[in-house]
Amino acid sequence: MSPDTPHDDELEGAEDAAAELEEAFEEELEFAAELEEAEATGAKRPNVFLRLYRGETSFDFIGNRKWWFGISAVVILIGIISLSTRGLNEGIDFKGGQSWLVSSQTLTVAEATAVAKSAGVESPTVVQLTNQLNGQKQIQVTADLVSGPAAHQQASLLKVQKALADAAHVKQSSVSVNQVGSTWGSNVTSKAIQALIIFFIVVTAYISIRFEFKMAMAAIVAVIHDILVVLGIYSIFGLLVTPDTVVAVLTVLGYSLYDTVVVFDRIRDNSQGFGASGRITYSEMVNLSMNQTLARSINTSLVAIIPVLSVLVIGSLVLGATTLQSFGVALVIGLTSGAYSSIFIASPLLALMKEREPRYVTIRQRLEARGDRGPALTPAMAAAMAGSSGGSGRGSSKARSGSGVIRPGAGASTKANGASTAPEGDAVATGGKGSTSSKSPQGSTRPAGNRPPPRPRKGKGKGKKR
Repeated sequence: MSPDTPHDDELEGAEDAAAELEEAFEEELEFAAELEEAEATGAKRPNVFLRLYRGETSFDFIGNRKWWFGISAVVILIGIISLSTRGLNEGIDFKGGQSWLVSSQTLTVAEATAVAKSAGVESPTVVQLTNQLNGQKQIQVTADLVSGPAAHQQASLLKVQKALADAAHVKQSSVSVNQVGSTWGSNVTSKAIQALIIFFIVVTAYISIRFEFKMAMAAIVAVIHDILVVLGIYSIFGLLVTPDTVVAVLTVLGYSLYDTVVVFDRIRDNSQGFGASGRITYSEMVNLSMNQTLARSINTSLVAIIPVLSVLVIGSLVLGATTLQSFGVALVIGLTSGAYSSIFIASPLLALMKEREPRYVTIRQRLEARGDRGPALTPAMAAAMAGSSGGSGRGSSKARSGSGVIRPGAGASTKANGASTAPEGDAVATGGKGSTSSKSPQGSTRPAGNRPPPRPRKGKGKGKKR
């Protein structure tokens, strides 16, 4: 007989790995069923935040995708109606207008805004400036008075000028009035649209090469979703659109894509592991991936939004730095929408497209026909399964600590304590006594003996054919 070839060894190793993954999968499903049974008997579970950071959540994002899509559709539809009827409240940089400048050490931004509105100016933009030569404070009011007859415009100019002079306790001639032209013309707008189209093309090409085309489509839809949400909210509430708003929206697009790509990267890794086993559908795999990255998505979103809120609330509302308001409001709305779309729009849309592929249709039909669908996997279960199939120990409960957190090297530490799993498996294969129960490691969340002993695999312990 000819000796075994390297190809035969590779096939045997692949079969062993598949068998280990199958065994670990069944053990984790049994463990999940035990947890559900414990909950049914009234056992108290940790709160959702503790379970989130322990990796014990199994939120069904995909199953509730109609809710997520419906919420977004309603917000976008209301925004489109508002855009078609009211439009956007464009700032002076887009359409030009008038500017009043008065020097005062006592007049505040809030007082100047109230004075301008009482003089008949709608949506004035008021900022506080400082003269770099003498350090004197100045209040600048800008507004759009280009509509209406020329005589009416001149009367409004003088009325605002007099009101500001009275509020600052200066002569009316001390308030300078200037005509401001549009600095953001149609040429800049067309170039911005061209740059946005090129951005979409490059992003689609990159994600298609790095991942796949359907992931690229889901990511682009999520980005368009964020743009429509921001524009709709600005139109609904009449928020002032300035060049700072445009810059903030472009910044948000990059953040939204970054968060989406992180989730897609996890989905791709799982598709090569759990997805290849044929034991879970694509939607279940996406659910698992989203639960694995959920804590990270929440943390990064909060870390990004909290500083912007500080700038917006303290800098703009408290300290009066109104130049930060347009930028801060757009960032807060965009970051919130981007975090929402990366979780509730991009991944569910990807699952909807992938579930139509023949491969995943076959897997779903086979699992439904077998009727052995277990509880949804949690990130902690997935980590324990990965440790078991990777050879760090059969019993995935040994990778658990008393707090339920998967600790790095937990599987390896069991070997150091004399709890190596290979002899245990051999003992089961040969029918040795005492091998059908194993002592639960200290602090394990599972009582000793709850898991069945690992089943022997075909050919385990036998000599190779020659």
